[in-house]
Amino acid sequence: MLFNSYEFLLIFLPVTFFIYFFLNKIKLLQLSKGWLVLASLFFYSYWNIKYLPLILCSMLFNYSIGTTLNNPEATKLKINRKAILTFGITCNLLLLGYYKYFDFFITNINIAFNGNYNLLHIILPLGISFFTFTQIAYLVDAYKQEVKEADFLNYALFVTYFPHLIAGPILHHSEMMPQFSKLRAKIINHKNISIGLALLTIGLFKKIIIADNLAPIVHQGFDVSTTLAFFEAWITSLSYTFQLYFDFSGYTDMALGLSMMFNIKLPENFNSPYKAQNIQDFWRRWHMTLSRFLKDYVYIPFGGNRFGEFKTYSNLFITFLLGGIWHGAAWTFVLWGSLHGLALVIHRFWQKSRIQVNKIISIAATFLFVNITWVFFRALNFEDAQKVLNGMFGLSGFVLPRINKFLLKFPGDIQINWLMILIIFIIVFGFKNSSEMAKDFKPSILYLVIFIALSYFSLINISQISEFLYFQF
Repeated sequence: MLFNSYEFLLIFLPVTFFIYFFLNKIKLLQLSKGWLVLASLFFYSYWNIKYLPLILCSMLFNYSIGTTLNNPEATKLKINRKAILTFGITCNLLLLGYYKYFDFFITNINIAFNGNYNLLHIILPLGISFFTFTQIAYLVDAYKQEVKEADFLNYALFVTYFPHLIAGPILHHSEMMPQFSKLRAKIINHKNISIGLALLTIGLFKKIIIADNLAPIVHQGFDVSTTLAFFEAWITSLSYTFQLYFDFSGYTDMALGLSMMFNIKLPENFNSPYKAQNIQDFWRRWHMTLSRFLKDYVYIPFGGNRFGEFKTYSNLFITFLLGGIWHGAAWTFVLWGSLHGLALVIHRFWQKSRIQVNKIISIAATFLFVNITWVFFRALNFEDAQKVLNGMFGLSGFVLPRINKFLLKFPGDIQINWLMILIIFIIVFGFKNSSEMAKDFKPSILYLVIFIALSYFSLINISQISEFLYFQF
């Protein structure tokens, strides 16, 4: 089920909300928790019910492993906890690898050995990357014996909680379960509802009005046009850069807003990344919980910065290479992750020179690097990436667009409202982000009018199924 759908907004959300708080009001606290788990599982299986057993089995398996690891008597019972942790993580990665990378593996075997093995055409289960990483983090926390309770219903709620289930943020058990247990969280909080609805409205507007209106331009440039001249290529790449920004930040706003309505605060996951002054700063702002996961469960276990400069650079590069592979089963993602890993290595080396660069130049350089590397992130293959990059670097000629009122029209059937692009730049670089606005939010008649208007324009434009871009990862 999609957040940006009538069935979610008009049926699922109000029904789930009112029954949950009604059960809490009549003191059926365990039943209310069970209701939220069932509602979340329905939310997940609405897309394809055949994957419901998959997430259920995954939860049962990881809960069993985690309970064993968290057993304080494990050492006395001579249980090899490290071997059990390794087994648990390996099984999770094998599950993710089968669904996400098996066809990619077969394709490359066919290419390398001139084989003719048939692809399985495996459909990627919704959210598998996110609930797998969430549960790997749980196993590591259990191994460190930082998990303080062993109730399966609590664990099921932690994994399936619908605001984060499909596309994050990636959660830590310790930051969520205390919130679910607070009695104050069981009572309707009108302030949280107002902030939550505001974030939900902003997120819907970002997704439906901005991101989805950039999608046709991106599709035409990357997937349809055979060549792109200079201006067409830059319009195509910038359109995707901002489509991804508003799509993902829109989802994040909705996830945080929906959870706030249930009095649960999800970790911040998006903090104006295009305002970053360097690539390290970018990854502290973009998909923040993924960056945290990669740091805590990949970079530091590999040794972090504890074993000299060369090892530090290697660990940085490998971490972001794996981050690229996590995003998708294609060599374009491998290259994208490698480029970001290399950029982080260069940045770390640059820091030692202590050369100061003007803030505006730093932001512009970081944005240009991110924009160029997004080309590999979006392109279906290297040929499409080369087509866009050739145009961006002027290798396919220069063709000026025709200006028709607010439209820039290009020969390759690409047209864009230049005023919209200007407004997008102003929003991205000139305004506070949604999380910053939420911290200072105070309900007023003016805000009510604004959010009613945003809601109206968003709802009347829900005309077709439009999945969030991060669903495919």
